[in-house]
Amino acid sequence: MTRKSFSRSHQVREELPDRAVIDIGSNTVRMVVYGGPLRSPITWMNEKVSARLGRDLAETGLIPEKAAENALSALRRYHILLEDLGIKDVQTVATAAARDAENGPEFLDRVRAIGLSPRLLQGEEEARSSAAGVISAFPGAQGVVADLGGGSLELIAIENDETHHGCSLPLGTLRLPGLRKDGMDSFKTAIHKAFESAGWAAAHPGPLYMVGGTWRALANYALRRLGSPIIDPHGFILSTEEIDKIAKKVARSEPEDLAAIEGVSSSRAASLPDAAAMLRIMLSELRPDAVVFSAWGLREGLLYEQLSPEAKAQDPLLAGVTHFTASRGGTITRAAMLAGWSTDIARNTNHNTERLRLASTMFGLALSRIEPNLRQRYALDWALHKRWIGLTVADRAQLAAALLASCGQTEIPEEITSISDKESLSAAIAWGLAVRLCRRMGGGTRSSMLGSALRLEEDCLRLWFEESHADLAGDSVRKDLKGLANWLEVDADIRIGQPEPR
Repeated sequence: MTRKSFSRSHQVREELPDRAVIDIGSNTVRMVVYGGPLRSPITWMNEKVSARLGRDLAETGLIPEKAAENALSALRRYHILLEDLGIKDVQTVATAAARDAENGPEFLDRVRAIGLSPRLLQGEEEARSSAAGVISAFPGAQGVVADLGGGSLELIAIENDETHHGCSLPLGTLRLPGLRKDGMDSFKTAIHKAFESAGWAAAHPGPLYMVGGTWRALANYALRRLGSPIIDPHGFILSTEEIDKIAKKVARSEPEDLAAIEGVSSSRAASLPDAAAMLRIMLSELRPDAVVFSAWGLREGLLYEQLSPEAKAQDPLLAGVTHFTASRGGTITRAAMLAGWSTDIARNTNHNTERLRLASTMFGLALSRIEPNLRQRYALDWALHKRWIGLTVADRAQLAAALLASCGQTEIPEEITSISDKESLSAAIAWGLAVRLCRRMGGGTRSSMLGSALRLEEDCLRLWFEESHADLAGDSVRKDLKGLANWLEVDADIRIGQPEPR
């Protein structure tokens, strides 16, 4: 092999980012660069600077010059990075600080001089884009989105993948300390007064979808306090009673104590007590069914709003998993065929369990590319710890059980059994054992599946082989078939020939 041919045969296609959002907020100025599938974008770069543009709005009505310089310095860096990366699809938006400050227009002119094109979002626009991020992450969600930023709290109702009502309240994390310094009675009066324009939110059914870094820090606090095995707050759900109890404790905590908790930065810890105190009043005002924490908000909403109707209709979980597993051997085409091959063992199927089964099948195929001694560790990391959009905590438990079973482990750790029910985990283990059987039978190839059939016939799980593939029925296949049959509490049998038509 020549040097040139060797080089070509070992080329690796690097997936480069192709879109970015710069969010000029009241507290932070952040740039997020994205790549991957349009419906489930992957964060390629995430940088922020705590410029605190809105820190003096309540007193002076101005963006402080030092804060403006800090923000502009970060924006100049972002502009160079985006130019070097060759990213043309850049959305730059400014929110409450630039909107409310007397020198906001002058500040935005200085941003334009850098070469960026900032769009000033009005309060309702900001709320709609944040809600679009929640709709993107939770298709079909119904409830009220509460996006807490440094300068304001945006509220907007979502239903049938659309938004309605919406308002922006001057209750950002930079404003709350000034409201709380005069005591809780004065604080409660101010919050209740601000919510007078949000009566529609109290009447809207569903949970409260919590968006923003301060709310995520609160979720991280709750996850650690509750001893959850989940470390990603996205999709974390708490009842109003649970979150009120947690908020009560946080509101009385010192920031330095909160900052000692994993997942709570010192900057977020400083604003958590005031935000928690406000949340308790919000809960009494809005009376939501529960609270749901969302990692997706304004920035992801801006991306989602650009998508075609066809792209919006895609399942974000399957879009993300398909992209992740394709290069690891778990293509959706191969997984769909395997899921069809093993459909007889799928119990109590509905739309959600079928999408989870397909996702677990893609993961199970991808795990075969991992060294055997590392597979169980990867199974838990992929299912429990990696961020997937469109999953609940219980869904993660099912994925983990299925992936462990695909590695041959049916004894499920307590960290998984504690977050799901026995019936769901049992079904997921059957999915994983079926993937293991198919993978060991013929590598999960198309020809091996076409040359065989898995049938649950009365009290027997029967594996049929065509004559051309009869020799695939080796000892390991018999062992795996028996393991799956035992799990389903039926007998196991292997036959050569064609099963009866359904």
